[in-house]
Amino acid sequence: MTTIIAPRVHDLGGFQVRRAVPSIQARSVGPFVFVDHMGPAVFEPGRGIDVRPHPHIGLATVTFLWAGTITHRDTLGSVQDINPGDVNWMTAGRGIAHSERTPQDLRGQPHPAHGMQTWVALPKAHEEAAPEFFHHPGATLPRIERNGALLRVIAGRAYGEESPVRVYADTLNVALDLDAGAEADLDASHAERALYVLAGDAQLDGVDIPPQHLVLLDRGTTPRLRAKSPLKAMLLGGEPLDGPRHLWWNFVASSKERIEQGKQDWLEGRFGHIAGETEFIPLPDR
Repeated sequence: MTTIIAPRVHDLGGFQVRRAVPSIQARSVGPFVFVDHMGPAVFEPGRGIDVRPHPHIGLATVTFLWAGTITHRDTLGSVQDINPGDVNWMTAGRGIAHSERTPQDLRGQPHPAHGMQTWVALPKAHEEAAPEFFHHPGATLPRIERNGALLRVIAGRAYGEESPVRVYADTLNVALDLDAGAEADLDASHAERALYVLAGDAQLDGVDIPPQHLVLLDRGTTPRLRAKSPLKAMLLGGEPLDGPRHLWWNFVASSKERIEQGKQDWLEGRFGHIAGETEFIPLPDR
């Protein structure tokens, strides 16, 4: 255990998002270039998540929830509710736009939201891949249950199991839920790893870890995670990126020129239309 990172907190009108990557200490962890913790929150009746249509290039988004429901819509025509335990994997490649909203049928009563959304930079050879969207129900993911610990392999490989989610590079992405007093050794089979604690009091090899922080793990070590209270966490990482990446707004690319092209494509409406959507997020003036 080398570094503990306090994420930057953004308040989106009573709904907090904590961004742990990129940071000064970690521009990426394996292929992961964005690590966002959403919530936890309980929305009042009539309110919810409303992320208007926006574009992506050069990455894949990975959404995993512990509570709540989000409806994903994109320019491929996909319409998909993601529920706790499911995985939404969207490959942007050469370009896709999507929206994320709380379903209308949940807005009549208080409803929770809690989860992680991460971005994976695509290898250079796949940066211009055709956009795709995949939904994987929670029942299709590998589950490891032992001594009060539940480990779910979201994407990639871990603990001798492999997720059905298609990945483009060696990937580590595991949801960990531990009862109070439970322990789990962290998989050591990947070059770069980090642990994010969403909720609960945790220890790594006997050292206290504050909740809602990211811990960069030393290569080749097998630290033991212990839950002092019921714990939710995510283990992520994998093989290092195959070169530096430029990040601007929702765009990831290995060249600045490709970022500029993405900006122009959004300005000129070349990402396509999302059925049922009339709004969009304008290109930032920055």
